[in-house]
Amino acid sequence: MTTYQHGGDIKTFAKSIGCDVSQVIDLSSNINHIKPKIECDFNSLDISAYPSYEDTYQAIGSHYNVSTDNIALYNGASSAIFALLSNHTLIDTKRCYVYTPAYLEYKRACKLFGYEYIPIDRFSNISHDIEPNSLVIFVNPSTPDGRYYQLQDMLHRWIQKDATIIIDESFLEFCDGKSSLSHIQTYNKLYIIKSMTKFYGSAGIRVGAVISNPTNISTLQQYAPSWQLSEFDTTYIKEALKDTTLKAKTLKELEINKSQLIKVLQQSSYVKHIYHSDVNYLLVELNITASTFQEILKKHKILIRDCSNFDGLDEYHIRIAIKEKETIIQLSKSISI
Repeated sequence: MTTYQHGGDIKTFAKSIGCDVSQVIDLSSNINHIKPKIECDFNSLDISAYPSYEDTYQAIGSHYNVSTDNIALYNGASSAIFALLSNHTLIDTKRCYVYTPAYLEYKRACKLFGYEYIPIDRFSNISHDIEPNSLVIFVNPSTPDGRYYQLQDMLHRWIQKDATIIIDESFLEFCDGKSSLSHIQTYNKLYIIKSMTKFYGSAGIRVGAVISNPTNISTLQQYAPSWQLSEFDTTYIKEALKDTTLKAKTLKELEINKSQLIKVLQQSSYVKHIYHSDVNYLLVELNITASTFQEILKKHKILIRDCSNFDGLDEYHIRIAIKEKETIIQLSKSISI
């Protein structure tokens, strides 16, 4: 794995094994396989005019129960991350603590925008102290292991240190964990990152958000281009948010399929340890290297996520997305020895 490489590159994988993309079983990408009901003919969209975002802001604000003044929308969560970390008007420190392992775009953005990148191992040293007036980044639920953390005590400690705090809640809707959004009203250096692509099964539709107090959002938007999203992006998200049955359906199937996948992995001699997860993917430590394991799965056209490029993990760690029951059956057949 290269330093910042992600999962989900099924086209390259399909080409490498000489098959069609449609034949690949993609367990590397942690996108919801249950799709929202979309009642829209995209061929009928008027794309001759510049997009207007008022309805989109209102729909997303209503969904997260915040004012539209609290939201800045971007072309995906990664764009939101880069916009925030590049804004040294809002973030006036060069010292950045990232609780790792974490989404790799944070490390990349830190390096690009001149921060001192300081990883804190969540598994062994989560209570590690931070310097005053630092930047703190915490992904909750975490990636690639999927654990939801109760952050109340940690938030208190960070606030006492006058830290700028970024909490990434891109996978929160895959569990019943409580959001940290309520704290934006009482602490003016808190930013919540939201991805609209993970839960709504639309990695190709790029909608992400920064949620903070109105003053911070106003400052962020001063540095943003006039048009961040296309008519296709905004229409899809507005339609997806109308499906109020999606979360219940997702969590019900996720509970069943997660249990089945864990049983399959527990019975495999390749598996050393399965990390606790509250969401739609599992971090697994193997008895063989990730690259060797992927070679075994290639014969069955299955792609998994090599986690060796995450801080704190090594070449024996992989992430497996929890998807349809049929994919778990295929995986079981491929690793039964």
